[in-house]
Amino acid sequence: MEPGGRQAPSERDAMFRPPVNRAMRTLDRSFFRKTVPISAAKIFQNSEISKVRKELTNSRDLLALPRMSSVQDIKEPDGVTRKALLLREDLKHDDKKTWSETISELVAKGTVSVGPFDLMLDYDYWTYADIISAILPEKEMHEVPQGFTQVGHVLHLNLREQWHPYKHLIAEILMDKNPTVRTVINKTEDVGSHSQFRTFPFELLAGDNDLNVIQHEQDCEFRFDYARVYWNSRLETEHRRLVEKFQPGQVVCDVMAGVGPFAVPAGRKRIFVLANDLNPHGYEVMQDAIQRNRVQDFVEAFNQDGREFIQSSAQLLLNSDPVSVEIKPKVRRDKKRKVGSNAETGQAAQPPPEVYTRPSVVDHYVMNLPATAIEFLDAFSGVYAGKETIFAPQTSQALPMVHVYCFSGHSENEVDDHTDVCQRISERIGFTITPEDRVGGSGNSAIELAIHNVRLVSPKKQMFCASFRLPPEVAFRK
Repeated sequence: MEPGGRQAPSERDAMFRPPVNRAMRTLDRSFFRKTVPISAAKIFQNSEISKVRKELTNSRDLLALPRMSSVQDIKEPDGVTRKALLLREDLKHDDKKTWSETISELVAKGTVSVGPFDLMLDYDYWTYADIISAILPEKEMHEVPQGFTQVGHVLHLNLREQWHPYKHLIAEILMDKNPTVRTVINKTEDVGSHSQFRTFPFELLAGDNDLNVIQHEQDCEFRFDYARVYWNSRLETEHRRLVEKFQPGQVVCDVMAGVGPFAVPAGRKRIFVLANDLNPHGYEVMQDAIQRNRVQDFVEAFNQDGREFIQSSAQLLLNSDPVSVEIKPKVRRDKKRKVGSNAETGQAAQPPPEVYTRPSVVDHYVMNLPATAIEFLDAFSGVYAGKETIFAPQTSQALPMVHVYCFSGHSENEVDDHTDVCQRISERIGFTITPEDRVGGSGNSAIELAIHNVRLVSPKKQMFCASFRLPPEVAFRK
């Protein structure tokens, strides 16, 4: 006990933790039931509930238990049901020395009476972490498995070998505690280990054997078979970050577009996107997403090798007739106008339509294939050979920005990782780029280098997005 009669945190936690069964291998939900004897303040007049609750909240006498309402029903012997407020676990109904001054005053006034209350807790009350901590071996309690991602109704685990004996228990409990989950799978080998399309081998642990999902991101809807395409819900923030860099009316070439998490939201922003993916199923899904999200005027899907697409997309734009998209403003009704003379339609004066004309050169290339995207950079050599006159300084048109995703180490000094990334880029494009080639740096600021740390994949593996302006020496190379 702590001074003043309060229970120490460890004692309190033990009171409200679930029963323990470290030998459980098949989930028995009925085992997780517990009755905790506490005290409660029974209220005689329902009209007093709010007032009493406020007073007991201010005096810190109410039971503070997550996901548990302090107001509960108590059934009297005569069948009448009254409201009661659950009291802090160290307040004893039969020991007035543990009562606060507020409780004593409320009892003296006849507003409440303090009595025993059996608080019933069961499997539905406790969280996944509570339940799994009551099952796993004590020696493993320092690292309860909690990392997972959800794609549509599918929950995707990446369990370490130490958790394999408990994988079905983990899956069932996670499915119970996440109402939108119908299927739980576990990745058995690394992404791309058996497929160039970044899919991965997995095992079904619980629920329906159905990986046809509906996923929403950036107000867009995607429908796909998760077993046949790559999707990572943890990258939504990164998708949004990059799309916000694009401006309406620009052209973006998404070289490894997947099902379109960059392309489709960009299209909704009225950005022209040529979106490519080598995976035939990913290409089909992207076509569906383009139509489903009504961005077909701005986004066009391709099914090519990435290296080929870098060159062909640039030539396609140069050789195509201008493409214009007219966006008519929504009709607004002016309710104040009366029918008659020049206002018979009741419509307010409308602004002219917005017209977007697709440029003939690329503004941005996106290369989201972190395992190998850098290897494709040699395709930019001579991509605009012989076209020097259409770019700066002869015109105001800048060469494209390239946004290439990659993995590197996770060093104590991130400059070391950035240097590694720059060296690998330099080798592929045949032009030296250094970490100092950033805006405001001491190097070649025309490169506009920016290296963004996307996320830590593992303790020794970091994902980066390196953005740089394509050097003229590369773009115009003969």
